[in-house]
Amino acid sequence: MKHFDPATELNKLQQFGEFGGVNPSITDSATYTFLQADTMVDTFKGEAEGCFLYSRHWNPSNKYLSDALAAMEGTESAWVTASGMAAITSALLQVCNTGDHIISSVTTYGGTFAFLKYYLQKFNIDVSFIIPTDLEAIKKAVRPNTKVIYTETISNPLLQVSDIKAMSEIAKECGAKLIVDNTFSPMMISPYKFGADIVVYSMTKFINGKNDCVAGAVCGSEEFINSLIDLNTGTAMLLGPVLDPLRSSNILKNLYTLHIRMKQHSKNAQYLAGKFTNETDIRVIYPGLKNHPQYELLTSMLNREYGYGGMIAIDLETVEKSYNFMEKAEKEGVGYLAVSLGYFRTLFSNSGSSTSSEIPEDIQKEMGMSPGLVRFSVGLDNDIENTWQMIKKCLP
Repeated sequence: MKHFDPATELNKLQQFGEFGGVNPSITDSATYTFLQADTMVDTFKGEAEGCFLYSRHWNPSNKYLSDALAAMEGTESAWVTASGMAAITSALLQVCNTGDHIISSVTTYGGTFAFLKYYLQKFNIDVSFIIPTDLEAIKKAVRPNTKVIYTETISNPLLQVSDIKAMSEIAKECGAKLIVDNTFSPMMISPYKFGADIVVYSMTKFINGKNDCVAGAVCGSEEFINSLIDLNTGTAMLLGPVLDPLRSSNILKNLYTLHIRMKQHSKNAQYLAGKFTNETDIRVIYPGLKNHPQYELLTSMLNREYGYGGMIAIDLETVEKSYNFMEKAEKEGVGYLAVSLGYFRTLFSNSGSSTSSEIPEDIQKEMGMSPGLVRFSVGLDNDIENTWQMIKKCLP
């Protein structure tokens, strides 16, 4: 595959403000005026290029951010939402109808799991959960009514790596869409280039990087994005998860530092993973370690200069040990005991009792999630050795 650099593609865009500002102007309007009535009619039909009708559908600020995301992902188009879950649910509901079937990774964000496992029951949409690294299980799970294969590039929180190309081939054979959540690995991996049909994000995390807003994105073909926001049948248009233009503008500016931030997140996480491996007996999961089962697979998919990501997990075996460690680490100054990820400070949480708490304990056990698993989103620390020394003081 020809080398693809998300940061370079992003920087090819020229998006000027209304009065020549280097930053695009922020839209502060819910509705837009027309000089000719016919143009309004054409805009309703989606036939008026460059015209805006109502901010729930499109507005200039959201269009600027969407275009930038599409450039970064290498997709034809994109659309931004008010949260990551809005992006995930809108994409799934646009593809699926009553009576359809979804194959999904079981190791996935808790909110996604709950939507797939419980909420979709009211629409008689059935979901089969599989370990994302088990391609044979995916093939066996296929049914005549399978419409979606859903996975995370790097799973939350076990950091398993999906073989996107192989999953894409399975999806194409059965006429399904491959939807990939790339929240853990923006710029590192470009799922669309490996055959994903739709790429979704929680932009709350690495893309924005400031933990000051909640936002999401859907990236895909122009045909799919147009269907998603169709005035009469578009799930995103009709359910209305529109992102506020001010937030859109802020995220767009933050997007242009993402390549720098991802490199530092990865550098720091790689360092800590190495220290855990070499200086402790604690089991550490990091896809940048050569003993990780999917290290070679991930390496083959990487846009190399961005590293192996900012997420690591350690197994402290029991909930009690994990709580004790995290409380000490916060007091020591390692970072914050908090959910979410992609922040400039290190964040850590016990996955089983927080971001994966929607997954029943028996399923957590089946998928290999230890009750003492601590997930780290490693921050942008300049002196990561000092951070390691603080962590060591807190370990059981």
